[in-house]
Amino acid sequence: MFVENKTTIIKQEILTYIARFALEGRLLEDVDKIPVSVVPRDANPIRCCIYKDREMVKYRTIALLGFSLENEFEIEKRLLSDYVRIAYEREKPAFPILTFINDACRTCVRANYIVTNICQNCVARPCIVNCPKDAISTRNEQSYIDPDKCINCGKCMEVCPYHAIVYLPVPCEEACPVDAIRKDETGKEHIDYTRCIFCGKCTRECPFGAIMEKSQLLDVIKHIRAGRKTVAMIAPSIAGQFKAPMAKVIGALKESGFAHVAEVALGADRTIREESEEFLERMKRGDPCMGTSCCPAYVEAVKKHAKSFLPYVSKAETPMAYTGRMTGEKYPGAVRVFIGPCVAKKHEDLENRDVDYVLTYEEMESFFAAKDINVNNCKESEFDLGGASREGRGFPVSSGVADAITLTVKDKAEVKTVLINGLTRQTIKQLQRAGKGETEGNLIEVMSCEGGCLSGPAVITNPKSAVRRLKEFLESGE
Repeated sequence: MFVENKTTIIKQEILTYIARFALEGRLLEDVDKIPVSVVPRDANPIRCCIYKDREMVKYRTIALLGFSLENEFEIEKRLLSDYVRIAYEREKPAFPILTFINDACRTCVRANYIVTNICQNCVARPCIVNCPKDAISTRNEQSYIDPDKCINCGKCMEVCPYHAIVYLPVPCEEACPVDAIRKDETGKEHIDYTRCIFCGKCTRECPFGAIMEKSQLLDVIKHIRAGRKTVAMIAPSIAGQFKAPMAKVIGALKESGFAHVAEVALGADRTIREESEEFLERMKRGDPCMGTSCCPAYVEAVKKHAKSFLPYVSKAETPMAYTGRMTGEKYPGAVRVFIGPCVAKKHEDLENRDVDYVLTYEEMESFFAAKDINVNNCKESEFDLGGASREGRGFPVSSGVADAITLTVKDKAEVKTVLINGLTRQTIKQLQRAGKGETEGNLIEVMSCEGGCLSGPAVITNPKSAVRRLKEFLESGE
């Protein structure tokens, strides 16, 4: 869920400093000033002191320079300027695209149900009577839940007449649909990359900002400053992000240094054609269903957690991949940069030769801020590679992909759509059942984020507002 908060504000501030210093050619000299600039002497400390806060800013800066944070010994030995030198020399981003700040993790409590001081120590004591594991007793004239016995069934919360028992989640674990985030022996969380699908939900939900995606913004700026032709490939969801007409958004991208701007909805049109043809072929040969292929987090989830459904995932490539190929054909040798709301696209990019870098809307907003670009004040411009259909531009919302395929197939086959609107533990099980033939439909559209890409982990606008702006763009036919 999109909620503006202090961790995202700090992240944006650091990104803006990195971008501004890099654009002015002084990042190597000034990067070590960022922690002090973000947490000045007179700041009110969030943790024990401003020095601890500055240390956390240093860790975040390292991640936003594109590095992992798991090797704390190396971090202690190096200055931020050391990381900048390495960043300027690297050619491509490296796996994994997520990283974890160990010192930022507050080891959230293991017990999910907590008795508050609202407890009245009533005679009825339904919490004690209904607990199936005898995990609740009375201490200091108040109910107490033994975390070692509690199985988190929630019955105590349901029966308490005073609502004195509350559910206290571990936000990152709660957000992860595949149980890829777990506590180690010290109580700290860690990411199991053999299970992770890189959906990025944890990066948005952790209240301490302990989980971050590694930024590629410095890499893109490096190529722009070197004079290399750089092409921005913008996802259709960008129509909902900035409070400005699409023509001004394109103008802002060109003003920021991109030589050309390509519309990823063109790649979506190619995906529509490929998936529609494949759907007809599958129905002709008697396949029970076909799943769409646009969301990389969902495809990763199938590979790792719902393998029985893998044969039914469409073989069509994602809109990003097709657009990258078209961009490469039109602008040979250009640096191709996908810009969108999705963290998982950074993981997809590691295995895709048709895209060089991936930036999120958060990173792009910081890039604009670093160059003092107000999108509404920019000169209007047009796509250099554009002209997509309304259906291709409608991909960012739930049902957008399925509706486009249904419209294309028309009366050539009956389409029974199943929408999996957001990946959760329950919908992962739904995919597992579908792989065994237990599904009511034959076209299964899956979106990792509830509501679609407009609810991605790196959006900068409330999804409801973004949906309204996207509709205005679709109706304008620009």
